[in-house]
Amino acid sequence: MRGFDFEQLKTLVAVVDAGSISAAVSTRFLSQSSLSEQLRKLEEAAGGQLLVRSKLGVQATAAGERMVAHARKLLALSEAAWRDMHGIALEGELNLGLSDYFRPSHLMGLLNRIAEHHPGLRIRTQVGKSDDVIAAYRNNGLDLAIVMRIAGAARGAYGDARVLRTERLIWVMASQKKMTEAQKPVELALLPESCSLHRLARQQLDAHRRPYVIAHIASGVAGLQAAVGAGLGIGCLNASALIEPGMTEVPDGLLPALPDVEFVLLEATQSDPMATARLQSITEVIVETLAT
Repeated sequence: MRGFDFEQLKTLVAVVDAGSISAAVSTRFLSQSSLSEQLRKLEEAAGGQLLVRSKLGVQATAAGERMVAHARKLLALSEAAWRDMHGIALEGELNLGLSDYFRPSHLMGLLNRIAEHHPGLRIRTQVGKSDDVIAAYRNNGLDLAIVMRIAGAARGAYGDARVLRTERLIWVMASQKKMTEAQKPVELALLPESCSLHRLARQQLDAHRRPYVIAHIASGVAGLQAAVGAGLGIGCLNASALIEPGMTEVPDGLLPALPDVEFVLLEATQSDPMATARLQSITEVIVETLAT
């Protein structure tokens, strides 16, 4: 079986985090020459240069960055396996951000699964607009973030996000309302213009030359659901955000087709192996829960 030496992987991560081989000596408890030898052997096993050395320290090459990412995951899994086999519960704090398009019942189920798997974990949640959640994640305020984006959208702020699930994007209206193709203009209930679904809804109607008016602007998804259910306008929501019996999907063919949306997971990079192991274990629970 082909693979990599875990001690060499630990040294690579330690050197990259410390910025130099000499600075990693105190964390690896090995001599500088021993660390250099481990790195040499690791580069041989990897089949290429992983680090660029200079007077200012070391810097990972493109291949080195990939190897460091793999190393962190492997070391985290090893740590998680060791803790599991020794019956040591996962502890600490998780800062989790979620888009408010994420259905509350799904959130309850997800938090319950995380708590079942890791009863010693303290969980802090931040639910809001995807842009606000992404901003908090970028400012290192979140360990994990689940946000919604239009399927096929450019990576942009989402980086190397992991797709958790795909849903239909639909036009929704109050259940007691009737709509015909001749109805003009279409009365819309939307979130503010900063919302990507606000822009998408208008773009689709403009592209099909369908007249519309913005009848209501809500500050959040809960407010939008209430407005649509009250008959104040037609909204654009992911399928799981439709609340029955107050809301229903607009019949096919009456409004332009919409693309799918994706819920994606953003994972913060952790320098501490224990924190990495914790995050990796929680991520597995999230992926397993939302895939079912």
